[in-house]
Amino acid sequence: MLLISLHSKLHLVFALMALTAGSAGVAIADVTVDACVAQNSISHPSLAADMQSLCALTSATGALVGFSISGVFVHLIGPKGVFGLLTIPAALVFSVGIVLAEPNMPNFAYKEKFLHAGKAMWTTLKCPEVWRPCLYMYLSFAVSLNINEGLFYWYTDSKQGPSFSQETIGYIFSIGAVGAILGAILYQNMLKDHPFRDLLFWIQLFYGLAGMLDLMLVLRVNLKFGIPDYLFVVIGEAVSQMIARLKWMPLLVLSAKLCPTGIEGTFFALLMSIDNVGLLSSSWGGGLLLHMLNVTRTKFDNLWLAILIRNILRLSPLSILFLVPRGDPNSSILPTEMLSSKDETEADEPKDIELVSLVNSVDGR
Repeated sequence: MLLISLHSKLHLVFALMALTAGSAGVAIADVTVDACVAQNSISHPSLAADMQSLCALTSATGALVGFSISGVFVHLIGPKGVFGLLTIPAALVFSVGIVLAEPNMPNFAYKEKFLHAGKAMWTTLKCPEVWRPCLYMYLSFAVSLNINEGLFYWYTDSKQGPSFSQETIGYIFSIGAVGAILGAILYQNMLKDHPFRDLLFWIQLFYGLAGMLDLMLVLRVNLKFGIPDYLFVVIGEAVSQMIARLKWMPLLVLSAKLCPTGIEGTFFALLMSIDNVGLLSSSWGGGLLLHMLNVTRTKFDNLWLAILIRNILRLSPLSILFLVPRGDPNSSILPTEMLSSKDETEADEPKDIELVSLVNSVDGR
């Protein structure tokens, strides 16, 4: 990010490489934290929901701060200056990585560990208790089509839309982050002990109904009731972000429960990749839907229909909830043999051998 900020005529290829490197660094740090959370979720099952709530709360708080000040900094120092400021969070993450205590492992067998992790991941994915929730997570994200680009252009349109400025949209998103914080608090205090299937049923139902607020806004129903556009958008964004956070958190807890011992970070990263592919499919599907309905930067005649189709598709995951286990966050989902690592098994064998030898020697006496 600092490279983009300092060079005024940076080539497009190098700019893309710099952005890719920055995203890769964030992804590596995220996977490292996820590995720690997944490992502790397995060793302390009763605290799995609490750890995910803490992570979600801090993430939403950071989003709130970022959205609140992003528009101001872009206006004051410009986009390049903002890219330069992004080096500060990167330095903070680097500092946290330095102070983390971890055991030194000399002569680490990378090749053997890599092959073992690959075999363990494939064995785990073939387990019905794992691939069925993975399929549900992918489909639940993929069918919830992302049409936010069409809504963004409608927000800023001066003829058919409310004609919001970019700074105003930034503040609206920051209030949406407040909704995400409320969702994390609500999950922690009231919903964390509920069974996965029952909780996801109601959340997915409300997720589809919350999308109707966008439909009411585009059809200008809010003005008929005397509700200003800004207030209605703020309410809709806060509700949508709160429900989206409530949907995301049990899936994170479930993903942590699906990670076998020894490859927690690797397998959790795989599960998050499946979720990201679902989100990517959602963006592709949403873009295709907007194209088919001829919704562009200036044409919004069929935007209401795109929102209606999206809301109906949001309810479709209710028909595949049988893929989600009935257990709650405090119970184990994986088979018992997958919860013990190879190192633990090998560590137990010498003890058994010594015990047998000791018993034989006693019998000989």
